Amino acid sequence: MKLHPRAAGAALLSLAITLPSLVTPAYAEGSISVASYGGAYQDALRKAFYEPTAATLGIEVKEFTLSGITDVRTQVKAGAVEWDVVELYGGQCQQAANEGLIEELDYGVINADGVPKDLVQSHWVGFTAYSTVMAWNKEVYKDNPPKNWADFFDTEKFPGTRALSGYGPSTNAEAALMADGVAPDKLYPLDMERALAKIGKLKPDVAVWWNSGAQSGQLALNQEVDMLAIWVARIDAAIKEGAPFDYTYEQGILDVECLVVPKGSKNKELAMKVINEFLKPENQADLPKYVPYGPVNQKAFETGKLTPEMTANTATSPDNFARQVVLDKPYWSENGQAEQERWDAFMQQ
Repeated sequence: MKLHPRAAGAALLSLAITLPSLVTPAYAEGSISVASYGGAYQDALRKAFYEPTAATLGIEVKEFTLSGITDVRTQVKAGAVEWDVVELYGGQCQQAANEGLIEELDYGVINADGVPKDLVQSHWVGFTAYSTVMAWNKEVYKDNPPKNWADFFDTEKFPGTRALSGYGPSTNAEAALMADGVAPDKLYPLDMERALAKIGKLKPDVAVWWNSGAQSGQLALNQEVDMLAIWVARIDAAIKEGAPFDYTYEQGILDVECLVVPKGSKNKELAMKVINEFLKPENQADLPKYVPYGPVNQKAFETGKLTPEMTANTATSPDNFARQVVLDKPYWSENGQAEQERWDAFMQQ
């Protein structure tokens, strides 16, 4: 859902899009500005988190979209912070803290019980988990679908056009290395030279390097490519809209979205209350109703809200979790900038 891999390109502040306003209680005691990544995913956030929080706290929740840490950096450096609660990709969470871009969280207000301890940090907290998965056109591959990244990169056995994220090396590198025979538990530290060599061989068959989640979903809907790496929420939404595609969690690359409060937020105290609502198990458990992203708060699975079908389709269910690789956040926090520069040079070749 992330350096960030998924956000190498900086979006200008002026291009931030205000989405349709959420619940606006008649007697709202305040308002808060929340920024996420738009599309089917943010539609799901609205139903699972934004609307219930607006009702519970009696506030107005205003929605914005962002591309990643660059937008937060721009606002903070300019002393013109417009957002109060921002969602960042996993690899950017600690990076934002290291750069001094975000406020320290108040765990006297925020109850993070049920959130894995390594996702409860001084300046950020885990929110949802998403996967980058391999998807394919069923009409093209019929009863001989690809099964893993090795198949994705094998254009002789599985001819056809491909699409990969153009954002950066994260997830692309992991997929390439697994395709090249590296065991999932031996990926880190990444051999970026080997990864880029593998991707370089596939380059002639990459018809599109997508630069937004919406674009990737549209590629499936329009059947513009035969196989693509894509965020699970996007392909799930495309399938529901009629795209003749399927996907697998096998060797999926799982990452975590985090919540942060930009340095200089005008509503810092209210932001802490909002984050507390977002982390409540009952709200977290509602997310898979709308999108196959996983709750980070493991107590969500104890609420009884998740049906067996929802659990089977959720990125963080025990079965799906075991089939995937977890993106190494410390690695990308330390190496993201250098690897991004290497990626940018590779893409210009």
